[in-house]
Amino acid sequence: MVSQAQIDTRIGAELAYGTEIENLGIGANAEFGVLDNLSISPSFIYYLPKEESFITVNWWEINGNVNYYFLQDEGFQVYGLGGLNYTNISVDADIDFGEFGNFSSDTSDGRFGLNLGAGANLDLDSNIMPFAELKYVIIDGGQLVLAAGVKFNI
Repeated sequence: MVSQAQIDTRIGAELAYGTEIENLGIGANAEFGVLDNLSISPSFIYYLPKEESFITVNWWEINGNVNYYFLQDEGFQVYGLGGLNYTNISVDADIDFGEFGNFSSDTSDGRFGLNLGAGANLDLDSNIMPFAELKYVIIDGGQLVLAAGVKFNI
């Protein structure tokens, strides 16, 4: 059964896992209802730095998604999502050659991509709403992101 209730404005926090960086991330998100079954949902995810021998990788992403709710039942909401992604990756290398000195180098790159995915909210009839989301970022190499967290109605 589909309900035509206006989507509330929400802010939240999430934990995420990215398959390309193979690391956990922490993030913040928001959701702004624009129609009965449509919302705009910006988010930010910062992945924990990944260190491998003398290289450190820092990775973060900004997303601007549109969520389309195709199920808004009592206590449960399911949506599809699509949107834009900006991913920034920086790599720092620091090699100590002992008495021969050190070698340091850093580089960074930012890319735009597209998000496609789905999510679900668990409506507990309170201001706290747990959620889970799965999206694929279409970008060089691609990345599948699994996120879960809570949204707060404001």
